[in-house]
Amino acid sequence: MKAFLYIYNEKIINTCYNNKGIRFTRKLFEKEYYKMEKDIRLKENERIDDLEYKGLKMIQNKEGFCFGIDSILLSDFAKGIKKGAKVLDLGTGTGIIATLLCGKTELSEIIGIEVQKEVAEMAKRSIQLNHLEDKFRIIQDNIVNLNNYFEKNTFDAIVTNPPYKKKETGIQNEDTRKLISRHEIEANIEDFIKISKDMLKDKGEFYIVYRPERLVDLLSVMRKYKIEPKRIRFVYSNIHTVSKLVLVQGVKNARPFLKLEPNLYIYDENGEYTEEILEIYHKK
Repeated sequence: MKAFLYIYNEKIINTCYNNKGIRFTRKLFEKEYYKMEKDIRLKENERIDDLEYKGLKMIQNKEGFCFGIDSILLSDFAKGIKKGAKVLDLGTGTGIIATLLCGKTELSEIIGIEVQKEVAEMAKRSIQLNHLEDKFRIIQDNIVNLNNYFEKNTFDAIVTNPPYKKKETGIQNEDTRKLISRHEIEANIEDFIKISKDMLKDKGEFYIVYRPERLVDLLSVMRKYKIEPKRIRFVYSNIHTVSKLVLVQGVKNARPFLKLEPNLYIYDENGEYTEEILEIYHKK
């Protein structure tokens, strides 16, 4: 069956798990996803990727901007979000961070904001695919317009993997979807922090993955809008490289006290995933 091969990377298996972690047989799996295929159709250049966690899957367009390890690491960094929390995902893209948080936390609701219509529609189909309609929904709009949808001080936590390149820098002739995902075209980092300040409750938590070369920009604008940096963790490919990613947690209206967490290394000396990365990917 085509859907079966997509989801499991063309590996034949005998058992798997649904989105509640319940084990069931390949026969039942095929029956369930045969019915689902009638309602959820893949469009041109789309595929279904298995997240290999609690049966969760993600529809992606191979010609568009596909999620990377930065989103996986942010979902793990934010897994301490409290039970019953109402969460906002700014620039949700495919919905990868929100989808994983539905599995990693006991949040009550998460709302993903995505400016690109095609990408937002694809994320909605992933929500259906994962049966997450009761806790994950999408709003297709620019994040700067969120005050039109919600009152201030509405959310317990916010997560975001925003564009990290300034407008008119880097490669400009790439696919429009990739350009908007990587460059500050629709909103810049100050827009992301300003709207987060409006949307977060007092002492609400803010989680972001960003580039180290723009860390000063990030921290200064967080302070400007009363989101106090509380935790920072640098991510490295291996011990011989410079950091390419940084994970930051802030708290609205908190007192100053910053914790630098141990560095996170993706690969060991042998070029294999480190033990911690294997744990984050649920391979151990």
